[in-house]
Amino acid sequence: MNALDQISRTVENQKQTVVAAFVPLELSLLNFKPAPDSWSVLECLEHLNRYSRYYNPALAKAIATNSDDKPEQTISYSWLGKKSLDMVRPDNVKKSKTVRHMNPNNSQLGRQTLEEFLDHQTELLQLLNKAKNTNLNKKAIPVEFFKLMKLRIGETLEFVALHQERHLQQALNVKKQLPVNQAAA
Repeated sequence: MNALDQISRTVENQKQTVVAAFVPLELSLLNFKPAPDSWSVLECLEHLNRYSRYYNPALAKAIATNSDDKPEQTISYSWLGKKSLDMVRPDNVKKSKTVRHMNPNNSQLGRQTLEEFLDHQTELLQLLNKAKNTNLNKKAIPVEFFKLMKLRIGETLEFVALHQERHLQQALNVKKQLPVNQAAA
């Protein structure tokens, strides 16, 4: 299985996880916070939505302008790409501080946060399909918090999927801490 197929499978699984684990929950449970400084399920998803609002259009532009008769489908990694991926891997237990405008802590969130997340995943899956005609090693995606630095298309697609996996694991951990008498949903 090539890299794009693997990333697509990951994103499809993430979408299914949200539908199965979070869509059935009551809004009060989706907003439950285990501690004042931790995120609720919806805050985890809103954080990902904020990243998708930036990276999906950036990826769409990069993929559209870098379509190729001889697409490169093997992802090679820059030092920045390796560092970024290592930072967001779900098995990296070191907490990372997010930039302020990406931190949804204490946001008032509703079910539209779930819908937006699912819409972003549909869009990302379409981008992954379009990327099959792209040179995945083209440096074309400005890093969200420092736009002078650029990631390659392939490593950005992988970064988005890994970042989502990290925060979906976080949201699933929040779900495990829901008040017992209400968590049956």
